[in-house]
Amino acid sequence: MTFQKNKNKLLFLVHEGSAQTNLRAVKEAIDTGKINAEISAVVSDSESLPNVEKISPDYICLAGWKKIIPEELIKNYKILNVHPGLIPDTVNGIVLNPDGTASLWNKGMYGSKAVKNFLDQKSTFAGSSIHFLSHEFDFGPVLGRTFEKIIPHDNVESLYSRLKIKENKLYVDVLEKLTHGK
Repeated sequence: MTFQKNKNKLLFLVHEGSAQTNLRAVKEAIDTGKINAEISAVVSDSESLPNVEKISPDYICLAGWKKIIPEELIKNYKILNVHPGLIPDTVNGIVLNPDGTASLWNKGMYGSKAVKNFLDQKSTFAGSSIHFLSHEFDFGPVLGRTFEKIIPHDNVESLYSRLKIKENKLYVDVLEKLTHGK
């Protein structure tokens, strides 16, 4: 006789104006059984936060959410944040790109502004990080990173579209590990 672990509850906080590709990737992975979870609620940043205690999520998943997260949520819940930059393991640390060059954290930047910064700074790689949210802005224990080589003639749209594919996969991979207890 086999017992299936109870499904984890996810609360997604999304940006109303985004394509919500991370949310779609997670939904597909739940449907195929890759992620052992159910999405309890999806809330847009144009709405008020619901009573999170009543939803009782195992994880709060940020996907483009543009509002400040209340201190009590950071203190009481595991909040996943995806960031278009390569967050180091320590506040003053750096992440090395696959070619050994220093990567960009893009602290405080999001979306196309962060991707533009990779290009403006002539980085060799762009990347994304998924981390647990902490009290420090755009920082917390890093759960995964992905890198995307910047190629000649890249523009914000071409680089961002390739990076989003890897970011979606990274979000799914991190949630798979978390929800299956790996």
